[in-house]
Amino acid sequence: MDIPVAWSVVLLVTAAWNLLIWPRFWQRIAADPRSRDAGGHATKFLTVHSVLIAVSLALALAVGVLGALTLF
Repeated sequence: MDIPVAWSVVLLVTAAWNLLIWPRFWQRIAADPRSRDAGGHATKFLTVHSVLIAVSLALALAVGVLGALTLF
């Protein structure tokens, strides 16, 4: 694939940003009292955010790979 170097860099920066931000967000979600009910079981709040974070990290990896492949 042939795209300008600037776009490859944008893809890599976007991937890096997402790979740095989402794990930190996970730490905050996991520590949030709304994540577990009184019995210690995961709530829908935790489940929804887990899926959101997992999808975002998968997309970040895909964008990073695409950025790397188009850069070299």
